[in-house]
Amino acid sequence: MDRRQPPQTEEGWYVLHDFRSIDWDAWRAAPERERTRAIEEGIDYLSAREAVVDAAEGESATFSVLGHKADLLFLHLRPTLGDIDALERQFERTALADFTERADSYLSVTEVSGYMSQDYFEEGETADTGIAQYIESRLKPELPDADFLSFYPMSKRRGPDHNWYELPFDERADYLSNHGEIGKDYAGRVTQIISGSIGLDDFEWGITLFGDDPTDVKELLYEMRFDPSSSRFAEFGRFLSARRFPPEQLDAYLAGDRVPQDESEQGHPHGSSSGHPHGDSGGHPHGESGGHPHGGSEGGGHHDHGDASDDDVRSELEEMGVYAGQPHGEDVHAVVLYSAADPDDLFEEVEGLRTNFDHYDTHVKTAVYEPSEGSDEDAETAVVSLWETDRAANTAAGFLADLPDVVRQAGDDSASDDSWGTMGMFYTVEPDHREDFVDTFSDVAGVLADMDGHRKTDLLANREDENDMFIASRWDSREDAMAFFRSDEFSETVDYGRDILADRPRHVFLA
Repeated sequence: MDRRQPPQTEEGWYVLHDFRSIDWDAWRAAPERERTRAIEEGIDYLSAREAVVDAAEGESATFSVLGHKADLLFLHLRPTLGDIDALERQFERTALADFTERADSYLSVTEVSGYMSQDYFEEGETADTGIAQYIESRLKPELPDADFLSFYPMSKRRGPDHNWYELPFDERADYLSNHGEIGKDYAGRVTQIISGSIGLDDFEWGITLFGDDPTDVKELLYEMRFDPSSSRFAEFGRFLSARRFPPEQLDAYLAGDRVPQDESEQGHPHGSSSGHPHGDSGGHPHGESGGHPHGGSEGGGHHDHGDASDDDVRSELEEMGVYAGQPHGEDVHAVVLYSAADPDDLFEEVEGLRTNFDHYDTHVKTAVYEPSEGSDEDAETAVVSLWETDRAANTAAGFLADLPDVVRQAGDDSASDDSWGTMGMFYTVEPDHREDFVDTFSDVAGVLADMDGHRKTDLLANREDENDMFIASRWDSREDAMAFFRSDEFSETVDYGRDILADRPRHVFLA
């Protein structure tokens, strides 16, 4: 009798979906001081879990459950079962726990299998870097900042007519590949975490879907129901839906107010709690990935050192009629690295990373900028990666830092012990005026060469869009750069640029 080939698997973080119901009668009857203590200890506990102060790494989030099945969901991902076990008991020590009962729970572990990439398991350490990094992101996922969550357990059918485990490996792989193609149509709208639970809980997998629009999740699941992988072979448990809110709004939640609240709605005393790490990675392990968050935009980036002189520079540029971008980048954050590697080799590596980045709805753009006409012979190639969140940019910086022959990262103060800074000035050039722009750059480069404190200036162009240009200048000091900004030559260049650029230029310090 032949035994079917099981796929190889690799496991990552353990996942606990902890569903809690609130004893509302007890809550209403409790003295005000007991409710206040429960709120304070609940906020402290949940904020600390989301900041991951209890483990070396991981993720946590808090949700309001919709419907009768529970009231709250605490979602935790941690490296070990010991971590999961401890944080469960730590909650029971809070005053908030006295007003809750566990309505349900689900234990699983993040997982990737040979269905996803057999090469990864066969090649081991020699596997493609891009594939390896993508799989790592599945084993140690970042919880998206989406509003809506849908969780359900599922198993593969073992019935007399359709038995998943009796199918040959290649046939199972084809089913799952076709199934996955449906999900690609929802990239950027729905994000998933798949965790295995064979031997850990009642079903074989736990599926957690995230999206800002619940109807996107509904449409995805509805479409997948018609795919044979589901229609023939899937069996589902019950579905639970929830909405995310920050821990510091726990008192608003318990008061029956709308959550999550925006800033204009936050009147409760805990509205200023800093325990929520999303949008602020300062105390979170993911903020230590070796990269730095750089504010940016489709055309620029800015590294904020917390120095008030940054605002002074920005104000002075505004007075000169020069747009300097927003202080933290226009709702996106940039990572900019420079590499001395062969541009073709570098582009191939970046393309692999970008394919993986595109699985995240926080990814805006990743591109390679090559030295263009008029650049110095020693000009490096730049890699620019734009993200919607500071935290996602930090995580991406860790992957990008492994690119070949990286010589420096914009904003990395440790790259040099002197005081020079780097400016990034991004331009989108009208196609009919690209040659004019390059010629003008050559004229300006001649002026720069004679300026005090100027080290080098390079013109770089997006490898995939030659009209997307990036100028990188290096100076002995910030004041040397400002001297150029104040010059007549620069003013004339700005006036000229308004006629040939598709969008206004952004003159942004990358340090």
